[in-house]
Amino acid sequence: MPQKVSAGTRERLLTAAERLLLTERYEDVSVRGICAAADANAAAVHYHFGSKEALVVALLEDRLGALWADRLTAVTSEHRPVGDIVDAILEPFTELAADPAGRLHLRLLAQCILGRQVGLEFWQQQWFRLDSWSGLLPHLPEPDSRRRWMLAFDLIIMRFGGDAADGRPITEQAVASLRDFVVAGLTAKETP
Repeated sequence: MPQKVSAGTRERLLTAAERLLLTERYEDVSVRGICAAADANAAAVHYHFGSKEALVVALLEDRLGALWADRLTAVTSEHRPVGDIVDAILEPFTELAADPAGRLHLRLLAQCILGRQVGLEFWQQQWFRLDSWSGLLPHLPEPDSRRRWMLAFDLIIMRFGGDAADGRPITEQAVASLRDFVVAGLTAKETP
């Protein structure tokens, strides 16, 4: 019985955090507020997640991770070209941008990533961790590959977490230009 209560509390915390974070800025949402909205003990976030940052990461990974996992695993295990990998990244962003709730999740992702609210060490799922990406650019040394992927994700998240999250449509042409720009940056020759 305690495991069911514990799992229920964890899900209530995720749901309460999601509800609050989708309507308020990250900085304005407190652990105390999350616990109160979840009708949970004031220490519940720390017990189940360790910190507000870890709770937000768990929320984003839970709500968004499945959108990328299968697609990215498929294209990377088949050693597909970088353009195919970028397509597998952009498709879920485009789908999320077309949905009002998806746009709110993109805004939250942008707040956390671009605002550096959540450190890289908190991310657990494979495709949310930068080290999973560095080997996908074999023409580059690992540090350069990491930097390029970080820039690519910052650009993608900024584009989709900004305009799309504010309800402004992202045209197919804009997505195509973004794709071409990201692919060009990732595949460019190493600079001495």
